[in-house]
Amino acid sequence: MLYDVVARLMLPAAWWGRLRVEGLERVPADGPLLVVPNHDSQWDPILIALAVRPRRRLRFLARASLWRVPGLGPFLHGLGQIPIRRGTGDAAALERAVEALGAGEALCVFPEGGLSWGEVLRARTGVARLAQACPRAQVILCAIAGTTDYVRFPRRPRVAVTFFRPAAGEPRPGEEAPVLSARLLDEIRDRVAPTPAGRRALVGGPPRVRKRRA
Repeated sequence: MLYDVVARLMLPAAWWGRLRVEGLERVPADGPLLVVPNHDSQWDPILIALAVRPRRRLRFLARASLWRVPGLGPFLHGLGQIPIRRGTGDAAALERAVEALGAGEALCVFPEGGLSWGEVLRARTGVARLAQACPRAQVILCAIAGTTDYVRFPRRPRVAVTFFRPAAGEPRPGEEAPVLSARLLDEIRDRVAPTPAGRRALVGGPPRVRKRRA
């Protein structure tokens, strides 16, 4: 109930961003699902959820610090989101995510673990560990572009969300988690390059590779 109410309240954001969705027919209407997108803007979760809403409701693995914002924690809990302490190997959060997949739910996980800030990040292994823990889950990749322009008011963004299946196939038995996470992220970033958030564009050469812990 709360999810649908919030989605309706956020529809003007999709209108302002001139949201265009492609590949929605590739998103299964039921069964365990992992949606794996890039992450360049704080608007990404909202626009991805709105884009996929005709097919599924999404739960997100979101950084646990959001639950410390006054009033936000109960709201996120009501929306069914799952807090995770990034960079700590949060086994409890991953267990909750596996339970959600086992119950046939749709889960969204950002393989970069946080905003790219216009840099090329190494993929974290959480998404691969979830795929391996729930082999029944289908993996759908998601390329989202244009959300970094929301802060450049009064210029209207042009947001594009594209859902597609991994060209190299679903996770394979025995495939190492770092290899799987990296190939999924590489396919997404082949479609949309890292884009800096904020009003000022990134300057000074090509994106740098920043290491992150799994």
